[in-house]
Amino acid sequence: MEGQKLLINGDRLKESLEKFADFGRTKNNGVTRLSLSEEDRKVREYFRSCCEELGMTIKVDDMGNMYATLAGTEDKAPIVMGSHLDTVKKGGRFDGVLGVAAGLEVVRTIVENKVRLPIPLTIVDFTNEEGARFEPSMMASGVLSGKFDKQTMLEKKDINGITFEAALKSSGYAGEESSRLKEATAFLEIHIEQGPILERESLTIGVVECVVGMVCYELEITGESDHAGTTPMDMRRDALFAANNVIYELRQKLGNLDKELVYTMGRMNISPNIHTVIPNKVVFTIEARHKDPAIMKQVEEIILQLDSYSKLEECTLNIEKLWDRNTVWFNEEILAIMEKSVSSLGYSYKRMASGAGHDAQFIASICPTAMIFVPSIKGKSHCEEELTTWEDCEKGVNVLLETVIEMQKE
Repeated sequence: MEGQKLLINGDRLKESLEKFADFGRTKNNGVTRLSLSEEDRKVREYFRSCCEELGMTIKVDDMGNMYATLAGTEDKAPIVMGSHLDTVKKGGRFDGVLGVAAGLEVVRTIVENKVRLPIPLTIVDFTNEEGARFEPSMMASGVLSGKFDKQTMLEKKDINGITFEAALKSSGYAGEESSRLKEATAFLEIHIEQGPILERESLTIGVVECVVGMVCYELEITGESDHAGTTPMDMRRDALFAANNVIYELRQKLGNLDKELVYTMGRMNISPNIHTVIPNKVVFTIEARHKDPAIMKQVEEIILQLDSYSKLEECTLNIEKLWDRNTVWFNEEILAIMEKSVSSLGYSYKRMASGAGHDAQFIASICPTAMIFVPSIKGKSHCEEELTTWEDCEKGVNVLLETVIEMQKE
């Protein structure tokens, strides 16, 4: 493994990604491949055949997660690579599948070059990462890591009333609990960034140090309905005017906290939602994300102080916390190896955080974990326009390969 650096076959990686995209390709060159659908079953069969050609052994666990393993020369816990093959409806050709295709290309390169590695290599396809057919997202990795209750997940239904358990059985991918990932030397997930930062800064690689913490609150503002034409302005208790004031206050205060803080008012319901009636109730969400728990604490303080806000138009405000999650930090030793690998390949990079959730954040509680990002053109993802250049895909997978080889030396 010394001497000239081993590199992947970029043309072969491109062919793999295009072949995977054929399973559910849309007319606008996107992909619809919902979890445990017929398209998902077919892409799993294709993935299985690719791995068997390489002499890998295939296992499937009780949540449908697939594990393909190339034996090492020593009996050690494997280095696991991978992501997911399911997509959102009218999604892109790179989200998730890049991580699986990357693992496949790394193993192909190693087998082709007759490199014997001491630590086994495993490629994983996690079931239902997107949560587009069965909520929640990252379902199977969540069960593996003990974040979700298995029975509760099996009972989840899609829009047609089909349970996850029924879909899993009919797909032929209901395996054994004994096949679950229980330990690994490392889990390495390469993924498209799904944001614009790497492209904006003209960088090739993101070495992902964490998945950011987040919090979501629901704000309910209650006023009083009256006739829109007969009630004087100074006698109104207009819930929408009050909500507008609150949203402005949130933008002012959260906007001054930290430039890396992102926040969204993503859902709003107005009652009675009639143009001739003054709104008597507005319910909306405020979600915020940042890697620093101290910043997140300030966010929550700002939200909770809103009930004393003076511009509530004589309406009442109820604040309810819906959910939160802490920042998940990745393994520092692996991150250092990744940085060394990127530098040795001569690619530009930065340490960064992931604002989106990934299977890696759950798997990090099972074994040492880290992620690699490659740029997303215009930051687009979860849409048919999702695009990463073939060259950037190739460079990202070269970083993965180099990291795997360096970890073997360690």
